[in-house]
Amino acid sequence: MPRLILCVDDEVVGLQVRKIMLERAGYKVLTAPDGRTGLEVFKAEPVQAVILDYTMPGMNGGEVANRMRQAKPEVPILMLSANIALPQDISALVDSYVTKGESAPVLLERLGTMLSAG
Repeated sequence: MPRLILCVDDEVVGLQVRKIMLERAGYKVLTAPDGRTGLEVFKAEPVQAVILDYTMPGMNGGEVANRMRQAKPEVPILMLSANIALPQDISALVDSYVTKGESAPVLLERLGTMLSAG
């Protein structure tokens, strides 16, 4: 049975590209265009991992990750960011981190590592 992944990103094109890439890799993918929607989906669905954008309007990825940790601490979170480094307090909340410039294989490899560790 395919693993259920939630992708949260306010950039629609990036979100769609990641959804297609993950589905081709054999995952089932839910998407959310913002943090609030992402949290609702996260709480309502049996999500097995999250790919979360850091820079979003309204609620940033750090705040979303913090709330996800409170709701389901066992679900691994991979943070995506255009920045080279995340603030230390944010790094402590997530299981892995990928910059947006890195290739699809890097993202898939980190996701696979997170899922196999869980």
